Amino acid sequence: MADVPSVLDAKGKDLRSASSALKAMLAEGPVVVKNTSHLHGFCGGLKSGEISIEGDSGDYLGVLNAGASIRVTGNAGKYVADNMTAGMVIVEGNADYGAAQYCYGGTAVIEGSAGDFTATMNKGATIIVGGDVGDEAATYMVGGDVIIIGNAGENLGNYLIRGNIYIKGEWASLGHNCGVGEVEGGDINKLESCLRQAGLNAKAEGFSKITPLSDKPFYSH
Repeated sequence: MADVPSVLDAKGKDLRSASSALKAMLAEGPVVVKNTSHLHGFCGGLKSGEISIEGDSGDYLGVLNAGASIRVTGNAGKYVADNMTAGMVIVEGNADYGAAQYCYGGTAVIEGSAGDFTATMNKGATIIVGGDVGDEAATYMVGGDVIIIGNAGENLGNYLIRGNIYIKGEWASLGHNCGVGEVEGGDINKLESCLRQAGLNAKAEGFSKITPLSDKPFYSH
């Protein structure tokens, strides 16, 4: 029989007391947390555990996530999953500015849309956005994969160094050092696997692949 989640109501709690209560409850199994929109940095640095945030979250949710599975049933604030190294963060709604920045690994899924500078300096994570992204998405990306099912704003992939950007919609403009590459069979297999893992109802066909023109974009040729 599956574990029945414990319930933590964070209303009126500060970050320290809510975080302490969460860690204690996670030792017993999954936790559902209510009323967290005022907490910035909640679920930071967790190495394990299954957490469901009911409603909206505050800024920096899941910062430095190192292995936990975190789901937000509403919208996320700024910098969700910032500096994640492992685990998964899923936002069922939209994410604000700077979603999944500086991630080394793990998976971030924004089922709705995400703001400007999403996936900045991605170093190895898989970052999936079900809706649109704002300007400067995947800026200074050095590894991993960014998958965008909707449209993108200005300077998509600006100064892209390594990694791949897959986008099904349109983009307002590409950034420096970006070109459109060929989507091959391996890419389709990867997209199918990622979309299935994310639970998104989207087909792997119809994506464009944005790749770096050079792995040394800051040097003249």
